[in-house]
Amino acid sequence: MKQVEMIRLRLASLSVFRGILRRSVPGAFYRLLSAMDSTPDVFLETYGEFYSLIAERGCADRLAYAMTEAALFDENCFTKAAAGGVYQELSGELLRAVKRDCEAILSAATLSADELLGEYRYIDAIRPIADELPRWECGECAESFRMFDGSLDQIAAYYRKNGCGMFARYKAFVWRDGDIRPVLNYDTIDLDDFTGYERQRDQVLANTRAFLDGKTCNNILLYGDMGTGKSSTVKAVANHFRSEGLRIVEMPKERLRDFPLLADKLAHLPMKFIIFIDDLSFQSQDQSYTTLKAVLEGGLAARPRNALIYATSNRRHIIKESLSDRMGSVDDVHIRDNMQESLSLSDRFGLTVCYTIPSKKEYLAIVLAMARENGITMSEEELCNGAERFALAKGGRSPRCAKQYVESLYT
Repeated sequence: MKQVEMIRLRLASLSVFRGILRRSVPGAFYRLLSAMDSTPDVFLETYGEFYSLIAERGCADRLAYAMTEAALFDENCFTKAAAGGVYQELSGELLRAVKRDCEAILSAATLSADELLGEYRYIDAIRPIADELPRWECGECAESFRMFDGSLDQIAAYYRKNGCGMFARYKAFVWRDGDIRPVLNYDTIDLDDFTGYERQRDQVLANTRAFLDGKTCNNILLYGDMGTGKSSTVKAVANHFRSEGLRIVEMPKERLRDFPLLADKLAHLPMKFIIFIDDLSFQSQDQSYTTLKAVLEGGLAARPRNALIYATSNRRHIIKESLSDRMGSVDDVHIRDNMQESLSLSDRFGLTVCYTIPSKKEYLAIVLAMARENGITMSEEELCNGAERFALAKGGRSPRCAKQYVESLYT
């Protein structure tokens, strides 16, 4: 049997990694292999469509990467088990099928254009045209497949570190339209971008570390003055632990009623997640906070074990109160009960971390540190005087104000 036909049949018989044939490049490559006995016009059209696709996707010079990357990002019983660190528990027959699939994908990924054209049934009839056809280059395979030697350990280690499916391809997500959607351009902020608030960040870091290690941990409410880095802390911590399989999913506060749906989707995944709720606050008449209360503690649709809730708010007690709320209306019999109902949400976070406006000394220290990191050559006196004027115009000192001031020096 010819080489190309053998590769086609092996791809046709993929089992565990069969999903890659639904991906654009592997699917188009399989259609090209299937056209080897077709008439010249059908074959040349299929060849042209395939090359156009890989050129558009930027992989005309690295076909092997495109083919094996599709496998690395495939979501199947093996990749899920490997991401959860339990792939050894799968049956021997299933693991043999995985190895066979990997070998089939690798053989297809290293097939050159000349090898394919050399075995085309009617090559003599299209020889002048075939000589002019563009050729792809195979290049190197994607990460773990370069080290595949018949053992699944390297590939399993990749999934353990990076997750599987879209959670391997993307790092940050948002709940939208009833499903988890990837964030294509996520904030890459890291812990080195911060100056000040070390105590607060250490609390969040320690709690997240305990979560990843399977130890006792808490949902966190980060509250305090605006512009002090609450949201940035959550995103930076998520980025810090990304290589250990942690992912972040933002839940818009207006969609909190969907929390049971999100919990069901996350509960079946092998990775661990931070569910991020930014700028959390409610009006007193807004009853959607009861959904979050039930999730935090006491409800049947609780958060899954592989997820923590990190929320930020400018209010310690989250729910806006007025003096009339505390005084009660004419027909309020149990005013204290109403007040306790409003305060109980914030109390259900196991850990609360407070961010306050920095002092003048702390603010200027942040400005000077950011200026040094960004190569600003102004003297300290000039920087400090300018930073104070900028803060006065902004209405107050904060890390956000410091960042904006330093950025303004580039204009």
